Amino acid sequence: MHDSKDVGQVGRVVGLWRYPVKSMGAEALSAVDVSWHGFAGDRRWAFIRGDVPHSGFPWLTLRERADMNLYRPSFVDPERPDKSATIVRTPTGTRFDVTDPALAATLGAGDLRALKQDRGIFDTFPLSLITTQSIAKLGEMIGESLDVQRFRPNVLVQARDDNPFAEDSWVGCILRIGGFRMRVDKRDGRCAVITINPLTAERNPAILRAVAQDRGGCLGIYGSTVEPGRVALDDHVIMESST
Repeated sequence: MHDSKDVGQVGRVVGLWRYPVKSMGAEALSAVDVSWHGFAGDRRWAFIRGDVPHSGFPWLTLRERADMNLYRPSFVDPERPDKSATIVRTPTGTRFDVTDPALAATLGAGDLRALKQDRGIFDTFPLSLITTQSIAKLGEMIGESLDVQRFRPNVLVQARDDNPFAEDSWVGCILRIGGFRMRVDKRDGRCAVITINPLTAERNPAILRAVAQDRGGCLGIYGSTVEPGRVALDDHVIMESST
């Protein structure tokens, strides 16, 4: 048990996603178990580039292949993703096991191979969250309706406060989201990935430029699990203060 006092409800969950293969398309969820290592099955696979074997960041990502969002991975057994085979549907509709060399071949030249890790292959922290209000406000700033998948969150929250960027003030706090608890560690520093349209793979540099100029390069928040549990759509997001 934890010793804490609720500050109050700050929002509700309106979207949940995991990304079985790093930089590939999202798998939308109605509910998911959350462990110390993030969402079950999140970013458990990645493609490693053979031309940079000694790099500290050898992964093939959207930075190199803007169309990776169009590849759709899923688990044969979605309730037991860490024990399940992983299938990837390509933009042409062909389905491959993630380990099939033919899938690696479709991703481009070079010695590519799929790599699996037990803890997830994260750039920083295992959990990411953003509010609907922040995405809407950024869209207003650049005059474009923005798909949430540009920002690749695990959790989309409709904040109780209609003001945008409310999640910035949650840094350093503990959030109880459904049945799990998350420490908000830092704001989410953004890169060129958010310029890529997840449906067309076209780039719009104005999006990153606006985030850099008006938001200090950050949008949304990163966090870590402090109490595992299960989360579902429509769950409340409660801010806690430790006592």
